[in-house]
Amino acid sequence: MRLRTELARIDEHLRSLLAAVDRLQGLLDAVVSISQEVELPDVLRRIVTTAMDLVGARYGALGVLGESGEHLEQFITAGLSEQERAALAETGLPRGRGVLGHLIHHPEPLRIDSIPAHPSSAGFPPGHPRMHTLLGVAISVRGEIYGDLYLSERRDGQPFDVHDENVVIALASAAGIAIEKVRLFERVRLGAEQFQRLLLPTLPDLRPFTAAAIYRPAAEPSRLGGDWYDAIPLADNVVAIVIGDVAGHDLEAAASMASTRNMLRALLFEQTNPPSAVLAQLDRTLHAITSNPVTTTTVARIEPEGPGWRLHWSTAGHVPPLLIAPDRPAQYLFAEPGVPLGVDPDQPRPDHSCFVPAGATVVFFTDGLIEHPDHSIDESLDQLTDLATRYVALPLQEFVQALADHHPSDGHDDLAILAVCTPAPLTPVSHIQLNSSVEDPRDPPDDELRGDIDAEVSPDESGAA
Repeated sequence: MRLRTELARIDEHLRSLLAAVDRLQGLLDAVVSISQEVELPDVLRRIVTTAMDLVGARYGALGVLGESGEHLEQFITAGLSEQERAALAETGLPRGRGVLGHLIHHPEPLRIDSIPAHPSSAGFPPGHPRMHTLLGVAISVRGEIYGDLYLSERRDGQPFDVHDENVVIALASAAGIAIEKVRLFERVRLGAEQFQRLLLPTLPDLRPFTAAAIYRPAAEPSRLGGDWYDAIPLADNVVAIVIGDVAGHDLEAAASMASTRNMLRALLFEQTNPPSAVLAQLDRTLHAITSNPVTTTTVARIEPEGPGWRLHWSTAGHVPPLLIAPDRPAQYLFAEPGVPLGVDPDQPRPDHSCFVPAGATVVFFTDGLIEHPDHSIDESLDQLTDLATRYVALPLQEFVQALADHHPSDGHDDLAILAVCTPAPLTPVSHIQLNSSVEDPRDPPDDELRGDIDAEVSPDESGAA
């Protein structure tokens, strides 16, 4: 009998030990789960759901205190049905009375077997599910109460016990660290985005052209990016356009972007040089005095020609611009791209040109606008064409905003868009029929525009580059 009693006692201890191990493993898994979130709303919701899983609770909530520490400014719930949520939505946030208010004003762990019998109980609002048991624990961040975690109704019908209380206290400690981490991350991210935007120019007065630009960081929390744009008004109604992307997503990429942009600005003021020569000189300079990462870019110049305008451009491994002209399909200006900057500064760089009629829009963008792992580049380019055609009638700033909002990419990369609209004709054109290229003997009809782009590479300019 004594042996059986001792074996029973040992078995009980083993079961208790195994339960403790399971709880510890569950707590560790919960801490890891919470720590993986990088957005504050996701962290708060994950805290509630993991706490419910740890103790087998049917309902859970997290109340976030306002600055005064007296009232709730957020209340995240889990376990309610859609009908219960709809009913409680009309009552607004809990006002911090009853047992919820008790924990706000007395932030020690609170374990209640009968909520209605508690001295602080103030009843439930209409539509609230009936609850009897409660386990409440305060969450502190840097020594200050951030909010309170509430759990109610164990699924097995038992009241919460001291083991539940201990594991939720441990989780609340980890939750405070996770909240602080994500808040710090958010401040760093916002600072990085602000720094990135400060590196980008405010577009100057480009009259007679109109222009609009937008930069968007990656959808997922990320580091600094290397995308940039620029526009520089030159003499004689000429404008220089730049779009580029430095490889990487860190401070080095942002610094490299800034140095590349500033060098390029200086080179573009020498208006007699074709875009290919500008890119070639930039590549040689970067190679000689920097260790900048590989960079893709397009350098363009738009200048008056006859009844419209002529676009000259050269690319360093960059995606082609999109031309949207009145009364014709939108089309990409595909041409020999050249190698990216930082690959081989001795490689020749071709120039390209095409006629751009009055009232046309040329869209320059980075690959963050179109890259998607599940779609080919051609599919994404087609989607972008559809978007651009749909929204081109909007005011120009709203147009680039729409492209950024509805982009066909997966959002893993930052993106930049710069759209330039050519002005009204400089000379009367009532007697001239506008085709896809300049209206003089040099230019072919619409269906030969792509050939026109390649055919107008100047051997002399390429050689000079």
